[in-house]
Amino acid sequence: MDRVALRGLRARGHHGVFAEEREKGQTFVVDLVLGLDTRPAAADDDLTKTVHYGVVAEEVVAVVEGEPVDLIETLAERIADRCLRHAVVREVEVVVHKPEAPITVPFDDVTITITRSRV
Repeated sequence: MDRVALRGLRARGHHGVFAEEREKGQTFVVDLVLGLDTRPAAADDDLTKTVHYGVVAEEVVAVVEGEPVDLIETLAERIADRCLRHAVVREVEVVVHKPEAPITVPFDDVTITITRSRV
């Protein structure tokens, strides 16, 4: 399977279990690796036979900016579901970064990584 990766998609969301997270919001960063067969697109040099990563990026940002959830696990699942709506995408790895998580000790990042595929 071939891979198309999008790294560092940024969007402001209001996800989290604490009221302050819901009210103020924070930046979330998303990395994606989409698994698909790119041979048909490459053979015909045809965008319609692959995944349009610009469209995927916009859809992912819309999910992050959309309906708030408590957990980044839920957010990652919603992003994966959205990516798998594209017919050519067979598998997706989603990493959601929450660099502004409400943690009381110094840290660089909090992430969740999930992999989902068509069944």
